[in-house]
Amino acid sequence: MAFQALRDEVVYYYGYSQGRGFSISDILSRSSAKMLSQVSSLMTIPLPLLSFLAVPFFGSSSTTISLAFFLLTWVTLVSTHDPLYLELIGTLTIRIIFFVLPSLAVLGFDTLIPSLSASIKTRGAAQLPTQLSSRRLRNVLFVSIFNVAFSVFAQGACDYVLTEVLNIRSAIRVSKIPPAPWPTMVKEVLYGLVCRGFLHYFIHRDILHASPRGSILARWHADWAHSLKHPFSLTATYDHPICHLLTDWAPLYLTTLFFRFHVLTWYILTAIVSLEQFFIYSGYPVLPSQILLAGMAQRTDSHYATGGKGNYGHWGVLDWIFGTGCPGDADVMDNVQDEADKRGVRQRASNMMENAGERVRRASDKVNIYDRYS
Repeated sequence: MAFQALRDEVVYYYGYSQGRGFSISDILSRSSAKMLSQVSSLMTIPLPLLSFLAVPFFGSSSTTISLAFFLLTWVTLVSTHDPLYLELIGTLTIRIIFFVLPSLAVLGFDTLIPSLSASIKTRGAAQLPTQLSSRRLRNVLFVSIFNVAFSVFAQGACDYVLTEVLNIRSAIRVSKIPPAPWPTMVKEVLYGLVCRGFLHYFIHRDILHASPRGSILARWHADWAHSLKHPFSLTATYDHPICHLLTDWAPLYLTTLFFRFHVLTWYILTAIVSLEQFFIYSGYPVLPSQILLAGMAQRTDSHYATGGKGNYGHWGVLDWIFGTGCPGDADVMDNVQDEADKRGVRQRASNMMENAGERVRRASDKVNIYDRYS
């Protein structure tokens, strides 16, 4: 009897262990499959945007193929993903590709080859990130990347409240049919950049630089962002998180909320703003667009060097209109004038006018000759 009972006990535990092992392996299999599915889904999100941005670089036949691929992929994504998920993952992906990764690459260059980097910085070695202590540099790195993620989280929270709590339409339009690149999307991008520029300027000047440190937001901005005298690319998002939302994220998001842009327009605006931040905070005088970015970068450097005593806008137009540029600093009109002189625009325009006048005189002489013999 004892032997029979022992055998039954062994059989029972053997069967239990087999079933337990099967259930655990089954759970692990399902979990890994779900995770792989999510990762694959995440990797496909940027494809439509990247194919759309690549359209202008191809010829006519390739453009048609690219547009067809873009439309097919976009319709598939919108049909198989939640709109809010698509909006947020796309935004985060663009911020990483167009701001975080380039900024980290430049930071690595400045840190690993400081002598070469200093030779091409506007203010030389003083503008190198290595001037900061390692602890301070890690803090700047952490806060900057955190603010990028925090702004995406704030965007998701706002859209969730709009759609799920208030039961109204989302701030950003997500639809299967994208807007026409011309003229709809081009006009939306221009509206977005202009309105964002106005909001950024007035928020930055009247709230974050309220004199003399008249509000807690102004104190936060002074203690965080302006604790650094010389910017580098990552400092574009280095600020108190609330101040960062007000001056960098809110202007573009509120503009999009007002016009209710399509999510693709939002993607393009986010990419443009990300590249703008990367370039004008980099500290390098040689930039892709000398007529715009170089002057913007110089004014940004002066804004930090003076502790925020001017140059509150990125483009410089509103600082020129309201006279809020840093003393002794070149304004946007000076940049345009310098660029025109470099390229000989005045001389070319004068030559064109002279040539046009000569053609008019010749045509007049021919008419007079014809009238004499007619």
